[in-house]
Order: sequence, then structure tokens, then C-alpha cells
Amino acid sequence: MRTAFINTLTKLAQKDKRIYLLTGDLGFSVFENFMKKFPNRFLNCGVAEQNMMGVAAGLALSGKKPYVYSIIPFVTVRCLEQIRNDICYQNLDVKIVGVGGGFSYGVLGATHHAIEDLGILRVLPNFTVLCPGDPIEVEQLMLKSYLTKSPTYIRLNRSGEKIIHKLGDVIEIGKPFVLKKGKDGAVVVNGVFLGIGKEIVEKLAKMGYNLKLISLPTLKPVDKNFLFKELKEYKLVFSLEEHNIMGGLGTVLAEVLMEKEWRGTLKRLAIPDQYFYRVGGAEYIRRRYRLSAEQLTDYILKNFIKK
Repeated sequence: MRTAFINTLTKLAQKDKRIYLLTGDLGFSVFENFMKKFPNRFLNCGVAEQNMMGVAAGLALSGKKPYVYSIIPFVTVRCLEQIRNDICYQNLDVKIVGVGGGFSYGVLGATHHAIEDLGILRVLPNFTVLCPGDPIEVEQLMLKSYLTKSPTYIRLNRSGEKIIHKLGDVIEIGKPFVLKKGKDGAVVVNGVFLGIGKEIVEKLAKMGYNLKLISLPTLKPVDKNFLFKELKEYKLVFSLEEHNIMGGLGTVLAEVLMEKEWRGTLKRLAIPDQYFYRVGGAEYIRRRYRLSAEQLTDYILKNFIKK
């Protein structure tokens, strides 16, 4: 996903001299080609992320299109005041790109976990919040968000994510995308759970359960009518995400479904409202929270058996 991001940004920068890339002393082995092509439009702002947001705001006010990149906790919660006051309050054309969604940096401990960002940023007015799950979603959402002038947050996983979508799939900001049709229930995913969700519904299909798989890479804004249309016929819906159970994908679904007076059961499968005090890789932490593909398959299966 990082590769899809920088390749897309480089192509855009070749056509648009307003594009600047700012980083908080990160991106080594990732940004070299961009630096070589556009040395005057690459700014390493150092480990000073709050100041970096101010620089981005100044560039936007000068008619530029800055992209700000860093590890998620450092490009979001560390400089939340600057995002709120300098960027969102003034509705500036600044794109914030955070790498390391969920437990991508699990071996570096809780300071590097990105489990609150979507909920925190989703409440800021004027902000578009995106959580793509594979390189195709990254590229298409990058291109679509480039055409807008609103502040935008793009949440990336760390690296190595498989391509889940077909090359002809069209991803739109605000709209869900149906990856698989089904009649027995629906599974809604974003981020790293795009791939995990696909694995789960394929396993359940072999057991005789035909579930619809929906990707919702936009957390804000959401086309509520479009989303409800895709879910209204189901009595059982599951949300899967690598984020605190409060404020993310499951909360978005709850808001939409309850406002539409939906009569069904929503099961939100996410990180409990707690910090993780051990150190380990992403898969190890998911298993500790019963969020591995195998564990989630068992959970969903038991819910169908109960019904």
C-alpha cells in the first residue's frame, strides 16, 4: 500500500507542480525516487510533526497541494490541535497520509499502535477520512481525493498487502463496494480486514453459508442511503476492523442502520476499548484479541448456528 501511495503521488506530481510531500524524518527506501525527481518539493520536516502541519497549512494557503506523511500516531494524535485549528477549521487542501494502521507496528509497542485515529479524526468538521484495504483502493482513493480541495486523511497499512480487488473495480469516496454477493448475512470491512474478510467469507462459503462481503474504505463522508440499500435486507451484519470498537467502522454502521430504523443485529468485531501491554507482531496481537481469520470465522459461524 505504501508503494501504491508513492507511485500514485509521483505520477500526480509530474503533472501538477503544486504537489509537495512533507515527512517527519521517515520514508527512507520509499521516497528516493520522488526526492530525485522533485528535490524542491520534498520537505523533511524532522521529528517536529506539529510544526510540519503548520508548514502544510502555509503551503495550502499559498496555493500548493501538500501531502503530509508519517507513522499514524505521530501524524494524528501528536498534532491533533494543528490538524483541527490550522487545517480543518480553515478547510485547507491538505492530505494527511498515515502509515501503520492498527497493529502494523506491533513490535514497537503501544506507542506505535494506531487504534484510535479514525474515531478521533472522524469528528472533525470538513475532514474526509479514508481507510483503504489494498493497493487498488489506495490508488483510486488517492486519485479521487486529489480532485477535491477538502482536508483528507488516508490510513495505510505498513506493507505487503495483497491485491484483493479486480483491476476494473471502481472505488468511490463515500460509497461501499460489494466484493461478493450473498443472501445469509453481510460482512463489512475496511483496512487490513479487506483481505482477512475475504478469507473468512470464502471459508464460510465452503461450510454452506453465503455471506455478502462489502468494503467500506470511507469512514467520512458516507453515502448513508447507498450503504443502507446494500444492508437493509439482512438480519445479521458483522463489521470487522483493526481499530478501537468505538468510533470506527462499527460505529459508522450503527449510526447509519439505527437512523434508518433497521430491524436486525449488528455484531461489531474490533479491538476492545483497552491498550495492549505486550509486544509482538500484528497477527500475534490479533490472536490475543480473537481477531484472527480462524477465530472470527468460528465466531460468525456460532452466531448463525444460534439463529
